[in-house]
Amino acid sequence: MPDYNVPVPRYWRNIPTYYRLTVSRCRSCGRVYYPPRARCVCGSRDIEQVSLLDACRKFRLAEFTVLHSVSVDFEKQKPLIFGLVKCENPEVSLVSPITDVLNVGDLQSGIELEPVFRVVKRDGSYGIVCYGTKFRIATREVKV
Repeated sequence: MPDYNVPVPRYWRNIPTYYRLTVSRCRSCGRVYYPPRARCVCGSRDIEQVSLLDACRKFRLAEFTVLHSVSVDFEKQKPLIFGLVKCENPEVSLVSPITDVLNVGDLQSGIELEPVFRVVKRDGSYGIVCYGTKFRIATREVKV
């Protein structure tokens, strides 16, 4: 029987943002925010929610870092690679894990990335498996 007095984990509240890469766009000035926000710096509250997975046609890797020393929770995933991913339209940047990299030498600034749905972490105390969007080097289909 679940304990209804325990608050819903923050991760679950943010699922729409994590799963769909939802951003907020100000209808007044056009600024885009990730993570989404309810108010723009211009003062407007006229905000629309936009899915980057639908709106952005190209994601590019701007910068990245490789973590060889990680906490116990991420031992199975090391080395962890995090990248600054830029979307061209709408213009927005986000920090995201980079996955499916066999050779770190394949990564370089400017390469095209594609979003993929992967396990982000596992919470051992509650048995919760958290999923989200990560990025990998874009694969091109060969036309025959």
